[in-house]
Amino acid sequence: MSGDSGEKNKVKARLLILTRMFYIQTDENNAMTTREIIDYLARHGAPANEKTLRGDIALLQELGVDIVKVVSRPNRYFWGDRRFELPELKLLIDAVASSRFITAKKSKELGTKLCSLASENQQRELKRHIYVTNRVKSDNETIYYMVDTINHAINEGRRIRFQYIEYTPELKPVLRNDGEVYELSPYALFWNEDYYYAVGWSDKHGNVSAFRVDRMKSPEMTEEPAAAKPKSFSLDDYSRRIFEMYDGEPVKVRLECRDSLAKYIVDRFGTELKTRVLPGNRFVVDVEVSLSPTFYAWVFRFGGEIRILSPQKAVMHLAEMAQRMVEVSRREQACNKE
Repeated sequence: MSGDSGEKNKVKARLLILTRMFYIQTDENNAMTTREIIDYLARHGAPANEKTLRGDIALLQELGVDIVKVVSRPNRYFWGDRRFELPELKLLIDAVASSRFITAKKSKELGTKLCSLASENQQRELKRHIYVTNRVKSDNETIYYMVDTINHAINEGRRIRFQYIEYTPELKPVLRNDGEVYELSPYALFWNEDYYYAVGWSDKHGNVSAFRVDRMKSPEMTEEPAAAKPKSFSLDDYSRRIFEMYDGEPVKVRLECRDSLAKYIVDRFGTELKTRVLPGNRFVVDVEVSLSPTFYAWVFRFGGEIRILSPQKAVMHLAEMAQRMVEVSRREQACNKE
């Protein structure tokens, strides 16, 4: 009886080694011959012959492992279906590496884990993608758990409690309002411009508010039930107002743009717009926004290459903002001379 048990354990061990070998060592561009597989098993203390190997591969295939046989002389085998294809892994690794909210250390760890989903030969190609950017990265190592805590509170219908971080003119982190503890009934997590925001009802502010998750300190779920969403509240509308250019009553604005800036109109407003082509490499387009500082700042960035034509109040607001900036600059220059 003990002999049968020992033989079964050897078979189990060989199947595990064989499965790991196929997953790590092979892919569609790196198949292994029967002889190479037998030699590999021997080196790892699981000897086999051609007959036992055929039986092991057949068993793995019956169990759902996608071992592909390439009929040739000699026959070759490789692990077929993977959870992610190589281009998909490259995309994920690049996204992780370039994300602001993921720390440099965690980016490296996640990149390594994603690489492990490929064969060893594929990993050599993937590793060169881990360091792809010099963007400013978060230094908050706990943000992954914070996001999970907030998401759990949303699912459970509970409030969260946290402190909030601000920065001094010396760029040092400090707690807002001397460490005041905030409470929020979270409704959703938004991802905007590489940052997570928790959106929900704030009793302190008496309205729906958004807080940057990476600036929260130690958020925790409480036992208190979350406040119900206001009946008029729409997550879609809120995200458009706060995170785009719609923080207020929508207004139709006519813009005149240089042709080369059409891509920025598409990036911000999409392609479902009607335009009118003008002489001199320019075009006119009507967009719907709110007349907020966010909108005017977006127009400013193009240095006059995008102009507001109407309504007149928008033209005046933009001119007033520009004038205030000039006046502030003049005052600062005068103070510096004194």
